[in-house]
Amino acid sequence: MKKPARDLVKADFEQLSEFRYQMRRFERFSEQAAQGEGITPLQYLLLLHIKGYPLREWATIGELAERLQAQHHGVVALVSRCEALELVARRVSERDRRQVEVHLLPAGEKLLARLAELHRAELKSLDGAFTIPQIDL
Repeated sequence: MKKPARDLVKADFEQLSEFRYQMRRFERFSEQAAQGEGITPLQYLLLLHIKGYPLREWATIGELAERLQAQHHGVVALVSRCEALELVARRVSERDRRQVEVHLLPAGEKLLARLAELHRAELKSLDGAFTIPQIDL
């Protein structure tokens, strides 16, 4: 039989609040860093998820939609805007002609590297402040 979860106490809410505060501070930093480089926060995340996709140097629209937690058609539009900025390129897959791969272009690589360095410094400054709440749900 499943043991019922305990009621949350004030300290649990304080931990959740602190976690959300630190998470939002980091998100705000990230938004401002992206805008400072002339792109939107979503464009930065698109570049990051392409570069960071496991085991290869590209991702499909569907994979990017999952990573961004966005609708497929919204990611298509986002990729189109990044293509117009010459940050990414779509390529038909050589393995499966039905599949479209999204690749970073050199300008996208350089922009992402600058932003990643800024994010790394910010994460280092948050060391110890950004902890996952220890509450029993």
